[in-house]
Amino acid sequence: MGTPEAAPSPEGIPTPRTEAGLTGLAALRAEPGRAVVALDFDGTLAPIVADPDAARAHPAVVPALRRLAPLLDAVVVVTGRPAGLAAEYGGFVGVPGLEHLTILGHYGAERWDATTGEVHAPDAHPGVAALRAELPRALERAGAAAGTWIEDKGRALAVHTRRAEDPDGALTALDAPLRALAARHGLAVEPGRMVLELRPPGVDKGAALTAFLDERKAGAVLYVGDDLGDVAAYDAVEDLRALGRPGVLCYSAPTTGEPPLAALAERADLVVPGPPGVAALLDALSAALASRP
Repeated sequence: MGTPEAAPSPEGIPTPRTEAGLTGLAALRAEPGRAVVALDFDGTLAPIVADPDAARAHPAVVPALRRLAPLLDAVVVVTGRPAGLAAEYGGFVGVPGLEHLTILGHYGAERWDATTGEVHAPDAHPGVAALRAELPRALERAGAAAGTWIEDKGRALAVHTRRAEDPDGALTALDAPLRALAARHGLAVEPGRMVLELRPPGVDKGAALTAFLDERKAGAVLYVGDDLGDVAAYDAVEDLRALGRPGVLCYSAPTTGEPPLAALAERADLVVPGPPGVAALLDALSAALASRP
């Protein structure tokens, strides 16, 4: 069963289905110069594809962000990808109008700012290098299904099963051995859709988003995500709402026939149909803010 989408307002902005969402959207519209729009990358700005290196932002995303970003305090992309790679794959590098854009890559361990085009990052966790050498053999010992493959993200390693004959079964079979392997190297495991990511502990989208909002002394925040890695960001927005900071949670629902992710869909104030729906939301929001008296 699909996830129902919110009915649009006369301006084309979907109407939040919760009181908290209505309050958050009203606050964002009342003071856009203090507001932050925060966005996941894969599945939110870019369609999910079999090869992560082939992922690119939906064609409508950059034009929408160019219209919206100057009206806000900031737009921030929070992603598990390397920050510079997300900037490249998003088509954000050197684009006029995106001066208010920041990318927090590797769940906040890296930062790319559009104003400088530079990436800032601390040293990599030593466990990642050790894991990189051991992981291929560990997958063999665990009897990984054909089609299982490793994505090297630099500061993290991801094991994908999307190409396996039974992706979910292959992922389940690898869960315990990969968690044990990660623990030996002082790393954490982050599950996603047909992927297990092994990365340094204590780094997640919620912590990255909260730190960024505190740094900006932001008002309202709108967060859009699509996968399990975004749960921490949802938690952060709800924690901030409890402290009085308005926020809106938006779910980028799959458009490929996959079932909606209950961990996000049931908590979201807004639901939009994948990256095209996200771009339409950003466009509608920019039009509404630009027409403010």
